[in-house]
Amino acid sequence: MKHTIAVAYGDGIGPEIMKAVLFILKESGAQLELQEIEIGEKVYSRGILTGIEPSSWETIRKAKAFLKAPITTPQGGGFTSLNVTVRTTMGLFANIRPCTAYFPFINTKHPKMDLVIVRENEEDLYAGIEYRQTPDVMCSHKIISRQGSEKIVRYAFEYARHHGRKKVTCFIKDNIMKFSDGLFHAVFDTIAKEYPDIENESWIVDIGAAKLADTPEIFDVIVMPNLYGDILSDVAAQISGSVGLAGSANIGNHGAMFEAIHGSAPKRGGQNVANPSGLLQGSIMMLAYLNETEIATRIHEAWLCTLEQGIHTYDIFNEKTSTLKVGTKEFAEAVVKNLGNRPKKLKSPIYKSATKITALSPEHPTKCKRELVGVDLFIYAKETAKSFEKKMCSLEPHPLKLQMISNRGARIWPDGHPETFCIEQWRCRFFHKDKNHSVSHEEIRHLLENLEKSGYDVFKTENLYLFDGKPGFSSAQG
Repeated sequence: MKHTIAVAYGDGIGPEIMKAVLFILKESGAQLELQEIEIGEKVYSRGILTGIEPSSWETIRKAKAFLKAPITTPQGGGFTSLNVTVRTTMGLFANIRPCTAYFPFINTKHPKMDLVIVRENEEDLYAGIEYRQTPDVMCSHKIISRQGSEKIVRYAFEYARHHGRKKVTCFIKDNIMKFSDGLFHAVFDTIAKEYPDIENESWIVDIGAAKLADTPEIFDVIVMPNLYGDILSDVAAQISGSVGLAGSANIGNHGAMFEAIHGSAPKRGGQNVANPSGLLQGSIMMLAYLNETEIATRIHEAWLCTLEQGIHTYDIFNEKTSTLKVGTKEFAEAVVKNLGNRPKKLKSPIYKSATKITALSPEHPTKCKRELVGVDLFIYAKETAKSFEKKMCSLEPHPLKLQMISNRGARIWPDGHPETFCIEQWRCRFFHKDKNHSVSHEEIRHLLENLEKSGYDVFKTENLYLFDGKPGFSSAQG
């Protein structure tokens, strides 16, 4: 029985590495029916901002998997990342990136490295909600939800258990981002208790990244929010040997996409020099996802044999360990010749069907009392701190009383400091003059009207809530 998969050749080196990978898949005996779709630069050039034709969505939706080569996203012009678009549109919440050393055949300082990064794939700053708020101020919204955190953390533990891994580590920055990363950390601690057979630990992402770069062998499975995961999975892949060797799986409840973790490298396109290994690793993960575990193992072992024989593309060629520098096409041919062979020194993989991993538990909506108690108003004003403070404090009396002025998170009033550097974006916090009184939307609208009459440009509002009596908002620094 053939598996129908959607295939996209991409841009830059994409077409040639995809041809090489499909050649290996065909020669391995993989039963695949290919449905080609067009994505990337040519589609962007037709004015389609997402880089994918609307008709292609149905092809992806009907396919059992989507194998995608790298693409080039144009700069500016409102174009969006196709990778992000596919992941969020199709609900591909888990990004899986194994990073393994192939020492001594591929040069690395970390010969025992063998870890997997599980990256949240839909939220964080990658939601792409951005604004130009003033001439000189840009803003990106970081979104971390309990539901998104539960899905990815549970997937990480299920992945570890399914693949016989012993430890799951969480990377966060909740010493600073106490609400967003704090929620991710709290969810991790809660779910970890359900897996007593798996060790768990948490690291602040900066020191965690330092340890990852220095002693990656101490990690097994690492789970983290989107941005950290994107950056550190590339770091991990590079220190294991090369970014060009790493594949990536994007898994959801209704589909999956597989790819290399690297980009389209347009300067190398069409030269028959690119390493197809990353996309090949992605296709092997796809075969495991499709329950074709024997063929996945067969291809992976043939690829390991090719590495052991020193048949390498330019990016991993080393005169001390390599025997032959080859191009994209020739590397694929060498892998095919090794089909049926087993590596002599490198560890043979054991593939299990990824479709057996269940990441979701029944939803338990958070129940709490939510009370509106104030509002933060973001105001555009090209004034000095003293001038702005004087004008805001002289506003006519109102049920909502000014409690604080801050600039880039630093407190300006009350008890500000003259050394604080300010820009033209001000945050003014208002609470009811009666501390025990809640705030109405009508009172906020009246405040906005007063500010408008005074000539102020309020470009953003953020309501302030208590949740079961606890503040759902951060305080200003200083």
